[in-house]
Amino acid sequence: MSAGAGRRLVVEADGGSRGNPGVAGYGALVLDAESSELLAERAAPLGKASNNVAEYSGLIAGLKAAEEIDPAARIDVRMDSKLVIEQMAGRWKIKHVDMQRLALEAREVVRRLLESGGSVTWTWIPREINKAADKLSNDGMDGETIESDYWRDSAHDVARSEETSEADETVEVAEQQILSTDSTPGAPPDVGRPTRILLVRHGVTDFTVQGRLDGRGGADPSLNDEGRAQAARVAGAVAARLKDASGEAVVVTSSLARAKETGAAVGRSLGVDPVEDADWDEQSFGEWDGLTFGEISERFPDDLNRLRSDEGFAVDGGGETHVQMAKRVEQAMQRTLALAGSGGTAVVATHRKPIMVILASILDISAERAWRLAASPASITGIEVWRDGNVSIAFLNDTHHHDPVG
Repeated sequence: MSAGAGRRLVVEADGGSRGNPGVAGYGALVLDAESSELLAERAAPLGKASNNVAEYSGLIAGLKAAEEIDPAARIDVRMDSKLVIEQMAGRWKIKHVDMQRLALEAREVVRRLLESGGSVTWTWIPREINKAADKLSNDGMDGETIESDYWRDSAHDVARSEETSEADETVEVAEQQILSTDSTPGAPPDVGRPTRILLVRHGVTDFTVQGRLDGRGGADPSLNDEGRAQAARVAGAVAARLKDASGEAVVVTSSLARAKETGAAVGRSLGVDPVEDADWDEQSFGEWDGLTFGEISERFPDDLNRLRSDEGFAVDGGGETHVQMAKRVEQAMQRTLALAGSGGTAVVATHRKPIMVILASILDISAERAWRLAASPASITGIEVWRDGNVSIAFLNDTHHHDPVG
């Protein structure tokens, strides 16, 4: 942690829309909490957007500006939007999809700050006290873009830049370790409630039944009748597991039809709207999409073995390597953890290979060994993640709900 870590900062943010939705813009500023010195200002137009979207955009800009000043800052966010403050504090539900995405982005910045030893508090203030941010948001609505970093002009400019780089490296290490069973070095043990992630594989499609590959960029079939019945049962099983959970769970799906349909069923059972994240998509299999393993074995016998064992192998015609797919899945996991929040719950409707990636990361095993892990259609796998970096696989490939009378 840098020598300047723990600096107390105030972020004031606002956003507006002339017409709601209409011409929109945001504004934000960062103050030193002790001296009230103005450290940074942000403003930008957003085109046509709602007032709430503009307010969230101002919040994100302010948080990122504060993070640049000190990645381990203790930040008090002050806004006159009670909606944004209550939602970010976890007390109010976020229903609108656009706001869910923006809240996810804001929570990712907050997560980085927390990983570096910082903190964020949420304070509602009356509109008349938020005049400076309001003025900046009006500048944004007028088409003006402002990105002023007054703190860089100070005498300790160079030293602080070096400290920030060091802290950024610490954040990157922490992000890499969040799915490791080893605690982050130097971090105190987290004995609180873990963040719970339920990985749900989609129900079956006709391709699933026929044993055909169907990756990202393929035919993208919908669930068949059996798959829809499986989705309904797994949704009930998820709701039963979460009936005693504190707070509301979030539901995330890949962008592929079968996962979105499964996630929609889960969302209905929990009373929440799913958030789509395409990085949870299945691996792209290029020209093999739509082929059975038997057909691939006949035409490409050597390459089929490489698909399982060579993490750098990609099928011709736009296929992804395992490394490429794993990188985006792990990024999706980071966003999902941020969306769930510390001690919260997220349900992810996804595919076999992404589930394998997460489990392989936790168990520190190769991609080839990960094929030995089962992830049946409409199964649930439970993971618990603590802030100190420890991770536990609570249960694996639960399919007990497949029997409608069991």
